[in-house]
Amino acid sequence: MMRNLRLLIAYVGTRFAGWQVQPGRPTIQGTLEETLGRMLQETVRLAGAGRTDAGVHARGQVANFPTTSRIPADGLLRGANARLPEDVRILAVDEVDASFHARADALGKEYRYRLFGGGVLSPFDAPFAVAVRGGLEVDEMRRAAERFIGTHDFTSFSASSCRIADRRRTVTRSDIEAHGEFIEYRVRADGFLQHMVRNMAGTLIDVGRGRLRAAAIAGILEARDRRAAGLCAPPQGLVLETVFYEEGA
Repeated sequence: MMRNLRLLIAYVGTRFAGWQVQPGRPTIQGTLEETLGRMLQETVRLAGAGRTDAGVHARGQVANFPTTSRIPADGLLRGANARLPEDVRILAVDEVDASFHARADALGKEYRYRLFGGGVLSPFDAPFAVAVRGGLEVDEMRRAAERFIGTHDFTSFSASSCRIADRRRTVTRSDIEAHGEFIEYRVRADGFLQHMVRNMAGTLIDVGRGRLRAAAIAGILEARDRRAAGLCAPPQGLVLETVFYEEGA
């Protein structure tokens, strides 16, 4: 009998070339598939909720895969984590309905981007934050972040190589929080385009530095031109926090 298993996964993306399998390069998906395949003695193909970029981290990535193995979920959890590298962990395993698909059934995702605006960034924080020199206008960044909320065409904030025709996304959360010398940007939407959050973060950094005002966000969205927005922010500040599904799914 075929089972469908859902995994909740956390990883530090520093040394990986992203989530998606790439020949000859270390990836999260490839590491998990190889580890689970050896353990279960069968070919494993994961469907992930999102394809995080090289160097991007996750606290709440979700994936699923079909298997004929009868290993209980808690046994698979223990066995896989004993074999996985320390920077990748399966946090939970659940048996779900055969129709469940981690990507297709996702209702939305939330990301966090972390900035450091202080003097010296500790090496213990450096893998998970981006240092910005010269200070940031946090209140203006807050005003700019609010302007992303709603349904917009995010062409200006997608990768120039993006091939997705419909680039309209609905953002339901977009806010800035200051925690001492750290500044966190949180954004939640029904979906994200390639590099979208990093391009939004890069634009907010420009606002914080005084290169743009908050009012400029509307014009950048309307331009539908990648050149209108800020630079793509570095990957290490970005974490996939949560993937949302229907209650009970």
